[in-house]
Amino acid sequence: MLIGYVIFGVVALISWLIQRSLKSKFERYSKIRVPNGMTGKGVAEKMLRDNGIFDVTIISTTGHLTDHYNPVTKTVNLSENVYGSSSVATAAIAAHECGHAVQHALAYAPLKMRTALVPMVSFASNWMQWLLLAGIIFVNSFPQLLLAGIVLFAVTTLFSFVTLPVEIDASSRALVWLNGAGITNYDTHDQAKDALKTAAYTYVIAALGSLATLVYYIMIFMGGSRR
Repeated sequence: MLIGYVIFGVVALISWLIQRSLKSKFERYSKIRVPNGMTGKGVAEKMLRDNGIFDVTIISTTGHLTDHYNPVTKTVNLSENVYGSSSVATAAIAAHECGHAVQHALAYAPLKMRTALVPMVSFASNWMQWLLLAGIIFVNSFPQLLLAGIVLFAVTTLFSFVTLPVEIDASSRALVWLNGAGITNYDTHDQAKDALKTAAYTYVIAALGSLATLVYYIMIFMGGSRR
């Protein structure tokens, strides 16, 4: 049990440090303009057009760092501060989200798998906390409850790991295009790369944190089943 708590604490601390670093870098790179002054919306429009994608809509959404691509509605959703700003950070984020649109157009296998998992993850997220709680309370008398919760949690953990290649590939596509399209130059390309690399770390830590938590619940289940 102690080992589980230690692992969980270490992962939580690293996650907090990376989130803090990401926020700091976003604020820093938001003050550095891209050479051509193109806004996040303009970057997204050009990247989609350069990749022959004309059926994806770019919209502005509320919130901070709420940027995402929705394969169901075919929309690149950019937060307000990304949509209308022209900085290294906003260009990198806009290009990254368009990287997902390119993946969708090319039927990128990990993205298809992640999309297919969404309904199961939604169901698992709604029920697993209750099953895990009840399972821990009644682990000695009804271990099946905890086992069911673990199975549902495993689905969300799988989703976290499937997300990794999707996000890393989108960033790679974004960086290649930003450099090739002249959005970033010698001075700003490394800054865009640094911002996207730090963002990728958040997904890695989230996946490892989910795995560590899953192992912790399995340890509880195994301990209860031996009694």
